[in-house]
Amino acid sequence: MKILGIETSCDETAAAIIENGEKILSNIVATSADMHAKTGGVIPEEAARQQVISVLPVIETAFKEAGLSEKDIDLVAVTVGPGLIGSLLVGIETARTLSLLWKKPVVAGNHLVAHVYANWLSESQPIFPALALVVSGGHTDLVLMKSHGNLEWIGGTRDDAAGEAFDKCARLLGLPYPGGPSISSEASKYQNKNGDLKMFPRPMLTDKSFDWSFSGLKTAVLRKVQGSKSNVSIPKLAAEVQEAIVDVLVEKTLRAVKKFKPQSLLLAGGVAANQRLREKFESEIKNQKLKIKFFAPPPRLCTDNAAYIASYAYFSKSTTPWTSIDARPELTIVGQI
Repeated sequence: MKILGIETSCDETAAAIIENGEKILSNIVATSADMHAKTGGVIPEEAARQQVISVLPVIETAFKEAGLSEKDIDLVAVTVGPGLIGSLLVGIETARTLSLLWKKPVVAGNHLVAHVYANWLSESQPIFPALALVVSGGHTDLVLMKSHGNLEWIGGTRDDAAGEAFDKCARLLGLPYPGGPSISSEASKYQNKNGDLKMFPRPMLTDKSFDWSFSGLKTAVLRKVQGSKSNVSIPKLAAEVQEAIVDVLVEKTLRAVKKFKPQSLLLAGGVAANQRLREKFESEIKNQKLKIKFFAPPPRLCTDNAAYIASYAYFSKSTTPWTSIDARPELTIVGQI
């Protein structure tokens, strides 16, 4: 089965063609990140305008790269939420039109759940039950996957998402948008030989729930920057911020591993591209002698793209009449489409 995936939930315009949910035939992404970097963040109206400009060329390029035509496609998959309403509508209306013209079924995709399916686009595949940590600019969720389509929400952020904390702390440090890659890049310049990265708090680390909170971390960074009378080492502060976020994500997730005893641990979302986060999970799993297989997608599949939308569609096997598909900007990871 060959599936055309379309992703336009934020500032990336993406199209991909996936075979049987596992094999990438093409994966094309057009981004307006450079434009948004000038304003320090995404402006929804501008993002939607760029989606309109890019969506058809991106789809055409996906077909060209795959060496296929619309006759080879079995169904169309599109992100319906969560995301920016204007951006979502561009992809949805495109998918609805193509579904009608080509007489192909269409699958409505939950962007957050679909992120997890980047882990199925690799040589080895997860085994259920699986625990998935989805960390991105707008969301931080921990879910137990008992099977495809059977998800139980375990915990999440009570305020800011981990990716949002990266972005806002980066701004406080004078680093460019997007903040996650900027902080990671600066942190790599700091030689942490003595394990001294304890400057900032680890919010809710002792709390027994599987929830997170990152607003207090931002406040601590702000106070540190405002209270510094001398030059502050940006690489050191970046490393401190990164370590604080990584510590709480890893610690709480591994507590859930010990409680629910899944066979696979899946990392997903834009923040999953953070190398320190991956390293910390791998080292702690080894140190704590946890019997679990850890999965993290290639960085290029962590950020927004359409490959995992198409993979999600293959495994969900739940088509929707094109007339019934609509934008769901406030959709949650366990919300019903």
